[in-house]
Amino acid sequence: MYIEAICEFNDQGYLIYAQNYVGAFVRGKTFDEAVSKFPLEISTYLKWLGKDEAMSNPQVVIVQSKYSNIAIHDADTEIIFKSEMEPLDTSEYQKLRELTLKSARDLQILYDSIPDKDYLLLNPRSTFYGNIPCTAKEIYHHTKNVNAYYFGEIGVDVDNEPDIYTCRVKGFNVLEQLPDYLENQVYEGSYNEKWSLRKVCRRFIWHDRIHAKSLYRLAVKVFGKDNIKNPYYFT
Repeated sequence: MYIEAICEFNDQGYLIYAQNYVGAFVRGKTFDEAVSKFPLEISTYLKWLGKDEAMSNPQVVIVQSKYSNIAIHDADTEIIFKSEMEPLDTSEYQKLRELTLKSARDLQILYDSIPDKDYLLLNPRSTFYGNIPCTAKEIYHHTKNVNAYYFGEIGVDVDNEPDIYTCRVKGFNVLEQLPDYLENQVYEGSYNEKWSLRKVCRRFIWHDRIHAKSLYRLAVKVFGKDNIKNPYYFT
């Protein structure tokens, strides 16, 4: 098995995406540290997809890389894949849509299983987007509330309510009313960042995964593994 790797990096760290596993990613202070995490990341990703497969020694092929002057070490990102600028057909769009909605459903399942959503899971600190979310409720709302932002970058006007799944469905429903949405137009959005429908789907899944992984591990430490749902198969 091999990984089509997209590398975004700077002097403070590496964020490497698996282009052929939408939304899967690894991070590390060095390239080697990040890449060493791929076997676990892709194995859990495949379980999440319902596939009984494991990845032990994947061949990592760098297909695109970008030096970014942003907080890579704090999970900031701006890259658009070259493949994310290509048009979609109906079948491919439906698969991306369903995967993006599955991710939202599963994050909701994880969040709903946490007994005390106001329990302080992390010590407060600041990052590039402000103060980090420290409770399950704050992490959930932070993850949910990119809905209007992400969809808005491709011309879709939608809100963040009432929950992560419903608002995401509303976004896709509004999108599908736009003419030629499958052409996957590339937009120049906030901070001169380029966006497309393909990128929006990947960013949703990535953003869900990065916060769901943290939320699961923090909640397990406090409430115990038997009490927290794990639809993503995190370890």
